[in-house]
Amino acid sequence: MTGTQTEQLQLLQPGGQEGELEKAKRTRDRRTYLALLLPAVLGLLVSFVFPLAYMIRMSFNKGAPDGVVIETFTLDTYIQPLTDPYYWRVTLETFQMGVVVGLLCVLVSYPVALFLARTTSKYKGLLIAIAIAPLLTSAVVRTYGWMVILGTNGLVNSSLEGMGLIDAPLKLTNNMTGVTIGLVEIFMPYAILAMISGFGRLNPQLEEAAGSLGASKLSVFTKVVLPLSLPGILTAFLMVFVLSISTFITPRLLGGGSVQVLATEIYDQTTGLLNWPFAAALSVILLVLFGLIIAVYQRLTKRIGG
Repeated sequence: MTGTQTEQLQLLQPGGQEGELEKAKRTRDRRTYLALLLPAVLGLLVSFVFPLAYMIRMSFNKGAPDGVVIETFTLDTYIQPLTDPYYWRVTLETFQMGVVVGLLCVLVSYPVALFLARTTSKYKGLLIAIAIAPLLTSAVVRTYGWMVILGTNGLVNSSLEGMGLIDAPLKLTNNMTGVTIGLVEIFMPYAILAMISGFGRLNPQLEEAAGSLGASKLSVFTKVVLPLSLPGILTAFLMVFVLSISTFITPRLLGGGSVQVLATEIYDQTTGLLNWPFAAALSVILLVLFGLIIAVYQRLTKRIGG
């Protein structure tokens, strides 16, 4: 009889019931897990749960014209954005911006992520570092860079005019086109990292097996590679979508005040109009939008996993 078998027999009483020693071991393990989780739980409560609860409570207060917050419980801050067509349009544009930026970001990042995930080059680490190097630069700096590149006399319009492709400069800033271009470039590193981490199901042996059975490269990609990489694609889309609809800097700078999304509205209500309850209500609506997308994401991932 081995030592492990002897230990197992000591843990069990005759008749197959758990012994006191095993119960004590489980209790000790449970306490150890709780002790390890306690700092993270406390940090989560302080940094997320309490501010979230405060924001939700603030959304039911009333904001006075002079910026004073009146402690009460009213639904006026929710009724106004839900009944005003302007805020419906802002919410819809925010959602559309998130979807378009998410799709474009996944589309342009997918080949890069697939290459980085499958390359066997000794410089793989360096290539990944180069792909995510833009994260070392502030989004504000990159947004100002895009303002210069996409401006009336910027690199894009000057090049197109020089090649004779356009007669007048294209309007690429102070609109949603410029905001979309800037956000796609800014969030590409996040999409690449998310997809690389989600490509764990890719197996080159499956592709070799499909190829040996006569499948073309296009069929291998569409029927083997793409389905197996869907979890990474969905994760990248979700991450970019959430970052896009909550970002403020790029829509404000590249939008030039003509692009209104929920993040810019929240900023204006908080710092300009000092209407904190209304800004909190808009934040809750934005949070609900997050929840809806996460629910769709979970259903899709469950279906893919099944």
